[in-house]
Amino acid sequence: MKHKIEEIVAKQTACFRSGKTRDLTYRQQILSALEEGICLHEEELYAALEADLGKSKAESYMTEIFMVLGELRAIKRNLKKWAKPKKVAMTLGTFPARSRIYQEPYGVVLVLAPWNYPFLLALSPVVGALAAGNCVVLKCSKSSPHTGKVIQNILESSLPQEVCYGVDLEVDYDAILDQEYQYIFFTGSPKVGKQIMAQAAKRLIPVSLELGGKSPCIVTESADIKLAAKRILWGKLLNAGQTCISIDYVLVDTKVKEALVQELGKELVKRYGNPLDNQGYPKIISDRHYQRLTGIIAAEKELGAVLGGEGNPESKKIAPAFLLDADFTHPSMEEEIFGPILPVIGYTDLNQAVEQVLDRPHPLATYIFSRDKKEIQGLLGKMPFGGGCVNDTILHITNHHMPFGGVGNSGMGSYHGYYSFRTFTHEKSVILGSSKVDIPIRYAPFDLAKWKLVKKLL
Repeated sequence: MKHKIEEIVAKQTACFRSGKTRDLTYRQQILSALEEGICLHEEELYAALEADLGKSKAESYMTEIFMVLGELRAIKRNLKKWAKPKKVAMTLGTFPARSRIYQEPYGVVLVLAPWNYPFLLALSPVVGALAAGNCVVLKCSKSSPHTGKVIQNILESSLPQEVCYGVDLEVDYDAILDQEYQYIFFTGSPKVGKQIMAQAAKRLIPVSLELGGKSPCIVTESADIKLAAKRILWGKLLNAGQTCISIDYVLVDTKVKEALVQELGKELVKRYGNPLDNQGYPKIISDRHYQRLTGIIAAEKELGAVLGGEGNPESKKIAPAFLLDADFTHPSMEEEIFGPILPVIGYTDLNQAVEQVLDRPHPLATYIFSRDKKEIQGLLGKMPFGGGCVNDTILHITNHHMPFGGVGNSGMGSYHGYYSFRTFTHEKSVILGSSKVDIPIRYAPFDLAKWKLVKKLL
């Protein structure tokens, strides 16, 4: 299989060097073909996402298919404008030459996709890389095999292999990584992200790392508690909490903690009834992750009150578990939860609560619920995070006009819309010199008189 990957990378390298993918008309054709392929396989995608993660058609469309198609169409509309060479101002040192920045694709790009949003997080970076004029090798996760197979079918039926190729799901990462790429885009855990970066460093391949982390939600005394509970629960239970920007824990003022917990319970009954019997409530991806999450719940029950958290090992569904006595020393706070478990930690001093967040690696997302504008601005100015929302959750990822990405331990680089095009493009600076005008001051001899003149002019 390593030989097969070598062949594909060689074909894509030859294709890129031919200049075919630099042509804007060809890029538009490729994107249109991919869009058509997605639409033709839409029903297969619903079935695959249900099989892999238990997602309903509504959730699959809202959080995966719609987001890819919306971004793809927006990129197609704007590609010609983005790809134009940028005119920039000249300086005295470059006069009378013109200065331009050319948008140049890197070459062959490797995209490594995760299992939790197996369609969105595979195709969104692929769209950006193709739009920028690159060739793409895509590796989907074998943990979401049904969706991965549909994606392979979409690519095989829509695009030539020398432009975009979906690697067989069972191929190991070592065989894939040991190739001459010009860019690597990885979405996954910080632990694996470090390994990817180490491999890329051997060949000095630039990388984008979209990672995760423990994303906090801060609920202050001034917050609209009923609205906060509704939006916290919605954001937390998308994909049963298996979302990189999911709320990992809630920090809530003790004055309103009980009210928030009560509203969360009401919302849960209203929206899901009995989650274990709800066909629209997603399942946990694998037995291993199911056991990991039920282990956290069992450990937390030894330490304090846990509301909910029942599980069904056959369906791999876990009812939402609210950890009412959690604190920063508990097992649930050791690493990213990635499941329907929500520690609810009370605080009496907001500044001290923020310091506890700052003591930990920068999160991918942060959510703030407050009606105090000064309080909101203070929190936004003090807390580093990849992106987030005020009085809402998750929605920042849906706006392709904004960059999406982490900071520090939660990742490097960003993408979506124009920012995807920029990520997969090298900005090449070029001076277009004049053959009609020549400024003699720059040439030797560099005597004292010339030094005085240069210092006066520049």
